[in-house]
Amino acid sequence: QWQLAESGGGLAQPGGSLRLSCDIDGDPLRSYTLGWFRQAPDKEREGVACIKKSDGSTNYADSVWGRFTILRDNAKNTAYLQMNSLKRGDTAVYYCAADYSDWVCDALSQGSLYTYWGQGTQVTVAS
Repeated sequence: QWQLAESGGGLAQPGGSLRLSCDIDGDPLRSYTLGWFRQAPDKEREGVACIKKSDGSTNYADSVWGRFTILRDNAKNTAYLQMNSLKRGDTAVYYCAADYSDWVCDALSQGSLYTYWGQGTQVTVAS
């Protein structure tokens, strides 16, 4: 069965770094545009970053621009979210999502456009 699985979450100090992974099992990663989303307690889901399948172009939320980097390794069937200069406000459950269409990455805020979702991984930023 085709599925997405996130890993790499945990506790980090403010200013620290974490790297999240999104492993895809059952279908080639190159077939999908990928996105990372997050949801903090009592807040709406937020689009964080995405990367298109066609040309690898990326899109980022203003809140993470310059701090987070989305990467994909088609050979390993894995996508990554490198998170640097973490802030307490980055605390959330982070989800990986995938869709066949490139254009969903142009509408980063609209997570409902993505077809496939992982179960999420908790990221906590605290001293």
